[in-house]
Amino acid sequence: MSHFVVIGAGQAGASLVAKLRKNGFDGEITLIGEEPIAPYQRPPLSKGYLLGEMALERLFLRPESFYADQNITLRLGAPVTAIDPAAKTVTVGDATISYDQLALTTGSEPRRLPAAIGGDLEGVFVVRTLADVDAMATSVRDGARALIVGGGYIGLEAAAVARKCGVDVTLVEMSDRILQRVACPETSDFFRDLHRAHGVDIREGVGLDRLTGTGGRVSGAVLTDGTALQVDFVVVGVGIVPSTTLAEKAGLAIENGIKVDEHGRSSDPAIWAAGDCACFPYKSGRLRLESVPNAIDQAECVADNMMGADQPYVPRPWFWSDQYDVKLQIAGLNTGYDRVVTRKGDKGAVSFWYFAGDRLLAVDAMNDPRAYMIGKRLIEAGKSPDAEIIAASGSDLKALLNA
Repeated sequence: MSHFVVIGAGQAGASLVAKLRKNGFDGEITLIGEEPIAPYQRPPLSKGYLLGEMALERLFLRPESFYADQNITLRLGAPVTAIDPAAKTVTVGDATISYDQLALTTGSEPRRLPAAIGGDLEGVFVVRTLADVDAMATSVRDGARALIVGGGYIGLEAAAVARKCGVDVTLVEMSDRILQRVACPETSDFFRDLHRAHGVDIREGVGLDRLTGTGGRVSGAVLTDGTALQVDFVVVGVGIVPSTTLAEKAGLAIENGIKVDEHGRSSDPAIWAAGDCACFPYKSGRLRLESVPNAIDQAECVADNMMGADQPYVPRPWFWSDQYDVKLQIAGLNTGYDRVVTRKGDKGAVSFWYFAGDRLLAVDAMNDPRAYMIGKRLIEAGKSPDAEIIAASGSDLKALLNA
């Protein structure tokens, strides 16, 4: 009987094993996770869960009974220390597990501040796991002073939740503007105004020089412009990196993640990868996507291919972010855009449409689900509407789908 092993019990790993069973795979399946808890959703951790609006039970992707019912062996709190591709085994503690096919859904890890500048002080947090957010929860209280390092979506979402809890928030971003790496200036302007309206002190073009502490706990920060701040806790949101240590030790090809082909297979024919950790062919280059939809879709495609489907993975990128009462929905990838078209909606809704020449690449929609959905469908269909029609707020977007 074949044994398929999956390392990484996050969104991608859980999706992959469920799809294997749905496809009718009747061999052994083992899902191995470092955390001592069944697979759960990460996006609500720093929002609904931290705010106390979502109970722990609602975080779980599936009831733990699902895995038993589907004859999927869960090994939790069990970090894998080695993969031996020649022997087709993985080492977990003192145990050695044999596999016929192996999938790596190891995800990504947050960048941390170096200990040399105070990153190891108590009260300095990252936002990635349930344990991270549980550790942070007692610090997020009315009247506390927080420094958030990084003006990407993680940092901005953390700022929004902290302000909702009455925390005095200062956010620093080394780049010229928040969201510079991922969004156009118009989107940056929208969220800068939103956060400042909610009392966040945003400082752009300013970084963190060092943290200072008292009794081993962070108590202050010195910024690169010389400003000194008193802080009670710090949230670090300076990006994530793919978790590739196991793959590297096993000798797999690495290129901005675990290098896979269009089917999700690594440089070893019996080892696959999906989710944040996987870098796959896309157009004339390679791409690694950090999103829940990609984790699900790519993992399900890999599950199909582990069973012989020989199906290429075609991404349909979309993302979202919730901040205060604004829901941002993003369709497509804006890489290579040379102009942005603004469309105003009702009740303060707005969307920004990215074009490269006349070709529509992506849409950022703020509280405008209609613009997002139509933009997404246009992008997936390879259709590029006239920019002037997009900009005309009274125009019928839906009609563009039939054009």
